[in-house]
Amino acid sequence: MALTSICVYSGSSWGARTSYSQAARDLGLLLATRGIRLIYGAGSVGLMNEVAESALGAGGEVWGVIPESLTGKNVQHMGLTKTLVTGSMHERKQTMFDLADAFIALPGGLGTLDEMFEVLTWGQLNFHIKPCGFLNVDRYFDPLLAFLDHAVTERFISPDHRAMIKTSDDPADLLARFADYQPPSLDKWIRELTPPAP
Repeated sequence: MALTSICVYSGSSWGARTSYSQAARDLGLLLATRGIRLIYGAGSVGLMNEVAESALGAGGEVWGVIPESLTGKNVQHMGLTKTLVTGSMHERKQTMFDLADAFIALPGGLGTLDEMFEVLTWGQLNFHIKPCGFLNVDRYFDPLLAFLDHAVTERFISPDHRAMIKTSDDPADLLARFADYQPPSLDKWIRELTPPAP
């Protein structure tokens, strides 16, 4: 699968470890050197700023998407290749989805998880076949991934849908996993539709 643009979801804070910022910079540099456009939330703070500044510094193309309600609040990056202003958060997420060929989550909080799990859910429903992955810096996402495995064991997520989620601690390796991505071919979300035996 040829990737021309990747949407990156990430924290608007820097987090507790310098490794998070370094990973964001490494990802931005990698996208720029490979000629892959960065799509992100147009922020000038936290890991959002790190990935954008790194891509821009390496000559990459960076498009930001921001809802009108967040403009003028000193959180918007003013030096991007292109900025799109949307009427709402829902429109922002749809626009970012439409512009991207794949999705990567860096460490982040509720907003990052909300955005990533929405596109994963759309993939589960066969609304798209775009690869999604977590850049698991310093094992940040390990507890979340363990929970997803638990949800498979408890029959709330199918193994095929769990396999949609690619993970790596290395940006180049994650892109390589995207290149081999095969979307799930299930014709229903959950195979087991009967209740468990008492």
